[in-house]
Amino acid sequence: MNFTLRQLEGFLTVAELGSFSRAAERMRLTQSAMSVLVAELERSLGLRLLDRTTRRVELTEAGAQFRAAASKAVGDLDHAVRNAHLLADRRHGRVTVAAPPLLAATLLPPVIARHRAAFPGIEVNLIDAATDHIVASLRAGETDLAVGTLPLDVDDIARIPLIRDQLVAACPDGHPRAGDNVVSWHTLAGHPVIALTPESGIRSLAERSWVAAGASIRPTFEVSQIATALALVEAGLGIAILPSYALRKSTPGCIAVRIEPEISRNIEVIRLRSRSLSPAAESFSELLVSQLGEFEHIRER
Repeated sequence: MNFTLRQLEGFLTVAELGSFSRAAERMRLTQSAMSVLVAELERSLGLRLLDRTTRRVELTEAGAQFRAAASKAVGDLDHAVRNAHLLADRRHGRVTVAAPPLLAATLLPPVIARHRAAFPGIEVNLIDAATDHIVASLRAGETDLAVGTLPLDVDDIARIPLIRDQLVAACPDGHPRAGDNVVSWHTLAGHPVIALTPESGIRSLAERSWVAAGASIRPTFEVSQIATALALVEAGLGIAILPSYALRKSTPGCIAVRIEPEISRNIEVIRLRSRSLSPAAESFSELLVSQLGEFEHIRER
């Protein structure tokens, strides 16, 4: 069985108007071309769909049954085509974005708000999770794109750099080091230090740097959450080694001081290399990249 959408449309138009001539006029065809369309459809189906007389055209019993099914099929296809156009035009769709909790709390909310204003028909879902879970959800197709940092040896992930983030010393406001422009690892070794737990990528980056500098740092506190480290700083219990974006949100009791030598890493938009982004996900990725400037401010003295 082999027939075309045009043949179906021709048959349905003739059935609706009860006339080959009026159907041909609507579809901007000659009457003979319209007759050929319907005849080809009937040959393909092996059924007579229309009874033709000199005065009128009537559906056969088979034609009436086929008309109902064909109308639904053409209607469903029209709906699918209209929906595809809406997706392509970014007027409809869904995107799921993932990020570690603090990035989800600092970078993404204003971007989601701007995206909603620009593309009100696109639904944005946000997942705040650990990096390992984010990578697993990308690979499983549960997440379209993510924001974060990954080791360079993760080969199946495509990346778009957003900003170069650096580690800073988060000091309690009023602390002797809070007035410095820059501190060294040796200087930090003389104060209580708040660090993330050893399994954290941030901790690994910091520890490699202070070991390379020959500084002897033994953290007074080791915590798994950046929010906990900031709370300890605000309570005056030590200096935390944190990414600069951790101090982007209101942290009135903390001052960020640069560490030398500088330790930095890329924050990136991340997606699975083998999977294309949908138009909805592309629109969100583009907006993320365009909003980078606002993300670079930290509270320094």
